Amino acid sequence: MGNGQPARPAFGVARPMQGSPAPRADEAAPGSQFPPIETMPLPGGLPGDDPLAGSLPAGTLDAMQRLTDRQNASGDAGSSRGEGFEASIHKIKEQVLPRLLERVDPEAAATLGKDELAEEFRPIIGEVLAELKLTLNRREQFALEKVLVDELLGLGPLEELLADPAITDIMVNGPDQTYVERKGKLELAQIQFRDEEHLFQIAQRIVNSVGRRVDQTTPLADARLKDGSRVNVIVPPLSLRGTAISIRKFSAKPITLDMMAGFGSMSPKMATALKIAGASRFNVVISGGTGSGKTTMLNALSKMIDPGERVLTIEDAAELRLQQPHWLPLETRPANLEGQGEISIRDLVKNALRMRPDRIILGEIRGSECFDMLAAMNTGHDGSMCTLHANSPREALARMENMVMMSDIKVPKEAISRQIADSVELIIQVKRLRDGSRRVTNVTEVIGMEGPVIVTQELFKFEYLDESADGKIIGEYRSMGLRPYTLDKAKQFGFDQAFLEACL
Repeated sequence: MGNGQPARPAFGVARPMQGSPAPRADEAAPGSQFPPIETMPLPGGLPGDDPLAGSLPAGTLDAMQRLTDRQNASGDAGSSRGEGFEASIHKIKEQVLPRLLERVDPEAAATLGKDELAEEFRPIIGEVLAELKLTLNRREQFALEKVLVDELLGLGPLEELLADPAITDIMVNGPDQTYVERKGKLELAQIQFRDEEHLFQIAQRIVNSVGRRVDQTTPLADARLKDGSRVNVIVPPLSLRGTAISIRKFSAKPITLDMMAGFGSMSPKMATALKIAGASRFNVVISGGTGSGKTTMLNALSKMIDPGERVLTIEDAAELRLQQPHWLPLETRPANLEGQGEISIRDLVKNALRMRPDRIILGEIRGSECFDMLAAMNTGHDGSMCTLHANSPREALARMENMVMMSDIKVPKEAISRQIADSVELIIQVKRLRDGSRRVTNVTEVIGMEGPVIVTQELFKFEYLDESADGKIIGEYRSMGLRPYTLDKAKQFGFDQAFLEACL
């Protein structure tokens, strides 16, 4: 250039499209006019690694290494058929069971308890083992007795998982694979079923006990166990790996809001605010994903209900366990073989309004029953509660609008939004975080309408900060310092000062 300024570095020269020759020694390498980024080589630097990995900034190397590890993680260890003591007992059981059934009257055995049956079986098992020329030590014989009794009276291999208090969920994916959840993390369980027929028999035993059925014509069923655990069964042809059973175990010890604060699921101030919400008859919606602790939260909140109130609970499979003296649980009924006789949640909500309830509690709303629930909240049944699936309080409101619109009720959207804003007072958002911990992430008030939009304000929120070396999520519960709009309602019950102090 003729103006005395230094020439700008060129971006490069266009070349014909052909194999690129090696750069000449006096030529600058392409891109050399840009300052280099601080880099460090990947640990190991093995051939076959990602070719880009060697030129990554130091900050992203750890994340890239974790992604590589995740990609290389083997998916082969998917069968729960194990070896060892349990497996050998199961093999002996397969030999003993047919001969045992020849000597035992199943109907008579069904009338006995587990301990009585074990006493009756002991000499017969001894005979069968002598016939088969098998000698067992005391421990093996005791384990064999237990397995046989579970097989005849209980739920077979599932019994030992149900007896383990550390397990919260059991997921059977066909006869060869069973997973359990411990402390919020999934792991493979070392149990096995004989075959698909064995697993199907156990599934039928579960659903038959609550008057439901599962077969090829009705391949889906919801049921519950004697202790209140919730069960879902889905069988072939819908399930391609064989019968699938999902059990959400019921906690024998009722969990309270104070216990949840002790576990770190919420802060003590949040626990106080939620106690006041339960006692002051706020209309509460608990929102969250599957297994995030919605039902546990509902059970804990219900402890704050006045013992003098009449409470009705409505569910598909009854799993709520209220600690109230005046509590009446209602359960839906599926259609019979002719497709008749179905009683839906909506039918039960309508009927509940004629049963003089003080509060109506819905286990979960999924569809048109949402409209009836809002009507109940709006017609003098203060303190009604329900759960629904949503990712955030704002999405929970949108889902409620959609569920009302799914019904055959022809109401303009604005009228639906207004009814939700008038009915719901508090939304509690619960979440299961990736480290397995369950936390209350938001407590949000529904204030009212501003134009066509439902207005909310956040009272508390959980803020993610960091992750510890062992993968635990670190965060803090923040009070937003806002004056609650529901303070007047709390004042009617004498909790206004305590509620205000908890929220500020």
